[in-house]
Amino acid sequence: MNKKLKVLGIGLFSLLLVGCTGGSEAHLVSGEETNSKELDQVVEIENGDHTLTFTEVPTRAISLNQHVTEVMLALGLEERMVGTAYLDDEVLPEFKEAYDGIPVIADQYPSQEVFLDKEPNFAYAGWGSAFREDNIGTVEQLAAIGVQAYLHQSSTLVGPEMDDIFQDIRNVAKIFDVEERGEELINSIEQELTSLQKEIPVSEASKRIFVFDSGETAPLTVGRNFLNEIITMAGATNIFKDLDKNWGEVSFEEVVERDPEVIVVMDYGETTAEEKIEQLMRHPALTAVTAIKEENFIVMPLSAAAEGVRVGSALRIMIEGLY
Repeated sequence: MNKKLKVLGIGLFSLLLVGCTGGSEAHLVSGEETNSKELDQVVEIENGDHTLTFTEVPTRAISLNQHVTEVMLALGLEERMVGTAYLDDEVLPEFKEAYDGIPVIADQYPSQEVFLDKEPNFAYAGWGSAFREDNIGTVEQLAAIGVQAYLHQSSTLVGPEMDDIFQDIRNVAKIFDVEERGEELINSIEQELTSLQKEIPVSEASKRIFVFDSGETAPLTVGRNFLNEIITMAGATNIFKDLDKNWGEVSFEEVVERDPEVIVVMDYGETTAEEKIEQLMRHPALTAVTAIKEENFIVMPLSAAAEGVRVGSALRIMIEGLY
């Protein structure tokens, strides 16, 4: 407890020091020089139930979850980052050099003590689980000690669309005063998606897809999360798109009844995609399913299916697997 209080005290002192010196001066925090930049006007961002207010660009940001880390890197904000955490797999090759220059503070979510030890003034999470009391703390708790906390909104929605991801990019770009970069990134993603969709054969019938995440007795599958949107963009149909949630458990009997022609296997964690495919191939209830009989599988990295800058990569994987 004493150690935690000491860390909290150091974090508060540093944040107060930064807030009091103001302007566009260089500040020394823990022996490091960070450049503060005043915004031309106060920036207010509506983020779920919270309104975040910024008078300066955050100088000590920490990203939590891979898809938001890659949003930061795609916007060229690595110099504003003092830490990152929770990769599902390797970052995109074009971001590797920038990523390698940022301290990795935890394999998954850091403790609040580890988080505060970096003296951050901004936290950016991909999933709401980051902002729990047993992880780095709630949004309200962080605000009380001077840390602005932004939760990737498109990852909290049921049935997110591309415009929701673009809004997150615009929000982060506005917070860091790089709005032009944000629009360039959005335009690049839109152009990539348009180009990929031209590769879809117009004569092909829409194929039925079952997404398998995990589960020995009750499979966890995609209802209306962003992967459902990717499947639709690829000209196919998610057989469980009627689930009114992002992820949900179903029964193998329902899978048999809906008879998918292709199975998308989510690739992450300790169980490999190959092991998941083997599990499905030997499942006695699935022997009559078209995708099993024809061994039609598409392996999708979880990082590509999240609401981030990999949408083009996810769509390419889907199109190449289908056609």
